[in-house]
Amino acid sequence: MLHRCRTLVRPALVEAVGRLHPWVGEMAAYSFGWCEVGGAPAVASGGKGVRQALAVLGAEAAGASGRDGVAAAVAVELVHAFSLLHDDIMDGDADRRRRPAVWKAYGTGPAVLAGDALFALAVQTLAVQPGGAAAVRTLSVALGDLVRGQADDLLFAERPWTGPERVRPDEYRAMAEHKTGSLLGCAAALGAVLGGAAPETAAALDRAGRHLGIAFQIVDDVLGTWGDPQVTGKPVHGDLRERKKTFPVLVALGSACGDRLAALLEAGDDPGAAAELIERAGARAAAMTEARRHLAAVETELAGVPLEARALGELRSLLDFLVRRDV
Repeated sequence: MLHRCRTLVRPALVEAVGRLHPWVGEMAAYSFGWCEVGGAPAVASGGKGVRQALAVLGAEAAGASGRDGVAAAVAVELVHAFSLLHDDIMDGDADRRRRPAVWKAYGTGPAVLAGDALFALAVQTLAVQPGGAAAVRTLSVALGDLVRGQADDLLFAERPWTGPERVRPDEYRAMAEHKTGSLLGCAAALGAVLGGAAPETAAALDRAGRHLGIAFQIVDDVLGTWGDPQVTGKPVHGDLRERKKTFPVLVALGSACGDRLAALLEAGDDPGAAAELIERAGARAAAMTEARRHLAAVETELAGVPLEARALGELRSLLDFLVRRDV
């Protein structure tokens, strides 16, 4: 299903990127894994294409053709690429998908420019579509939430592990909805909007995607601490080594062992002991319970509006793929 959606969307995405300034377009193509620095063709992975699949399936779930969701898929893929370019700069991440991030390959200033160009191209792609005004409004809400979530995530790193200023799990949920869920919900909703769906159908798909984003982020947190490196591509206890304020960590910090865990995290020299303490506090199990709660909310949203049966089945398969990984 992911392959089908990528195959449908790829020509339009390539055509859109081809409208950019050649240098900026090369950086965009590099970010998608299509070329190397200098423009030589590449075989690097450009990602699974989850958001573009959600857009195509959103249109099909509304009873339209998947082709009606292609412009939405292109727009959300461009916005996702824009967010990754800027995220890597803000986080100082030198690698993306096992090769240098755009800012390391081309420089910080050029990477910022490429991200800005992708953002502008996404808006332009939607604005020229029939029903483009409603689509742009949907995207603008998601973009505002995406920025809000990124701001909170950056600020979380500066807050203490304990005390009245520590990060609470409910704040984390809001951050995850905004940073991750807003674009997932927007993808499905945009496909439905361009597919001619009723506003309540698009809104339900948006809410479903937001709940999915929270569940996805929490599962990602569990994998970032306890996941198999052969599956995740990350070192065991990687998130603890980086002292990230993940959902399991925040739950455990609110337990009876919170002070001891905070001391371990502050020292940063024994992530294995910290992981064991978090699990003994019940925070790993609590995280998975929270993820399942949001998955149930996704199902409630999908069941509340009329959706085409085959596309709904594929949507459910995609959601299952995203959150039921090796946890």
